[in-house]
Amino acid sequence: MTSEPRAAVIGWPVEHSRSPLIHGHWLKTLNLAGSYERRAVAPDAAESFFRSFAESGLIGGNVTIPHKETAFACCDEVDETARALGAVNTLVLENGRLLGSNTDGLGFLNSLDHSAPNWDKSGEKGGKSAVVLGAGGAARAIIWALLARGLTVHLFNRTRARADALADHFGSGVHVHGPEEMAAMLEGASLLVNTTSAGMGGNPALDIDLSPLPGNAVVTDIVYSPLMTPLLLLARERGLVTVDGLGMLLHQAVPGFELWFKRRPQVTSELRRLVLADMGLAQDPSKDPIAARESTREVGQ
Repeated sequence: MTSEPRAAVIGWPVEHSRSPLIHGHWLKTLNLAGSYERRAVAPDAAESFFRSFAESGLIGGNVTIPHKETAFACCDEVDETARALGAVNTLVLENGRLLGSNTDGLGFLNSLDHSAPNWDKSGEKGGKSAVVLGAGGAARAIIWALLARGLTVHLFNRTRARADALADHFGSGVHVHGPEEMAAMLEGASLLVNTTSAGMGGNPALDIDLSPLPGNAVVTDIVYSPLMTPLLLLARERGLVTVDGLGMLLHQAVPGFELWFKRRPQVTSELRRLVLADMGLAQDPSKDPIAARESTREVGQ
């Protein structure tokens, strides 16, 4: 008798993760056998855990902070995206071999495509550009995704050396700037992305003037708690389209679920409402512009 497939989110800590809620919802709505759990793995035990993954009882899982690089090093094989980023966020066990992929960049693109259709076609004639704030692990995945979609990236980071290292990694499509050049770069941008923790929880908000951005630009923040960060509220005041970080979380989960449970799930407004409710956020369309846009879209269909 074959046991039900089990997957998990693996990190330290993982108590805050909403991945079990997301995958549990898909298992239920698709009427599939299986389970998705949390596995807290301490940093000093991570390498041993991934090296002996076949003994974990799991068929795969998501990897979160701080284990993405360790998991990458322990995989028997990684896909092209993971290799480019040097990190994995999705694992699957096949014939005793641990395979790794990275869906963060794809999740970011799919979230934008879903919530702001044609966002990458709104640039000025002759080229499209994005301004990216931050040069950490999330920025690496997002820069890879933007370059893959054909955008030029203008990168700003508090520590110039870290930004320069990312530009060196990705090549001529990424340009590093100092704060004095922000207004000029925003003026020609079709997309502004915040990958820093500014505005998250009790962190100070970004000190940024959005007035140079074109009226058709899109502003997105990978932070999803709070859902409407100070940056997104500022963009809304200017009448710009905004995309919050929750969409990236939901969309990056899709490929893994398909790998483990052999069905491709959908990111729906129902799932979004479920996660928002778990976050304790009121279901008020005025506080969730993406939900409001989706409702308008559904009425028009």
